[in-house]
Amino acid sequence: MARKDSEHQRKSMSKLFRGKAIFKPLNTGRIDERVACVREWIANIFFYTKNGATIMIDAGYNYERLREKMGWLDIDPASIQHILITHQDTDHVGALERDSELLFRDATVYLSEIENRYLTGEVRRKVFHGFYRLPMVKTDNKRVLLQDGQILNINGIKIECLLVPGHTWGHMVYLIDDEYLFTGDTIWFGADGGCSFLSTLAEDNKLAVRSLEGLEAKLRTRPQSIKVITGHTGWSDDLDFVFAHRTELCKPFAKKYTDPDAPYDGYVEDDDTELRARTELLKKKA
Repeated sequence: MARKDSEHQRKSMSKLFRGKAIFKPLNTGRIDERVACVREWIANIFFYTKNGATIMIDAGYNYERLREKMGWLDIDPASIQHILITHQDTDHVGALERDSELLFRDATVYLSEIENRYLTGEVRRKVFHGFYRLPMVKTDNKRVLLQDGQILNINGIKIECLLVPGHTWGHMVYLIDDEYLFTGDTIWFGADGGCSFLSTLAEDNKLAVRSLEGLEAKLRTRPQSIKVITGHTGWSDDLDFVFAHRTELCKPFAKKYTDPDAPYDGYVEDDDTELRARTELLKKKA
């Protein structure tokens, strides 16, 4: 999906969801000393730093301000050598596309073996209940293909890879150092808790709900607190809140799933500033 396609999505999604109180992205800033966040319109990308190394989680839109906002966090794009991809939608891989600024041209990209089939063209991404096919994403980065349950160790950083299909066929989430779970588009936080991601954008909604229930079962067995960090609606370390509506789908045009604190138009970034990025920690959802 080229830059023109990202721009088209920005305009069409802004028009479609304006005033619906759905998107509630974090602003650019830090959750804590290890996790930093960049806001790209309605989407968030994340950076995890430990032992002097920084891993990127998702690569956002094909977005012109990415270098600028990374600068607010004192992160040099050239330092990024490893990028974990939850799934290949353009708001999660845009900075890797051939006509992007290629800030991460030398980085190795990690994604599930199943998700890679979108990038090879074996399958096409479909949304709106299968009626609309998205343009194909094209990238030249070196890829490492992952299996469900696989554990990576990158510069002393432990990464557990968990397959959660539904939103896309090969969607994967990453539990880092047993404490930080990056969920991409698996979970949607509304005002009173989490549910399965937007129903209109899933390949298979029933599968997405089953995957979310399975993910909860795995996390409930872990002894330590886990920060659950979403791609569009913030973070929480309260698993009761995270999975409050785990059997439900977020229906983006139903008032039940809206958030009164969400901006009128999530594509307007006026409140995302360098001053706030440098001085304010990003608060949890609940």
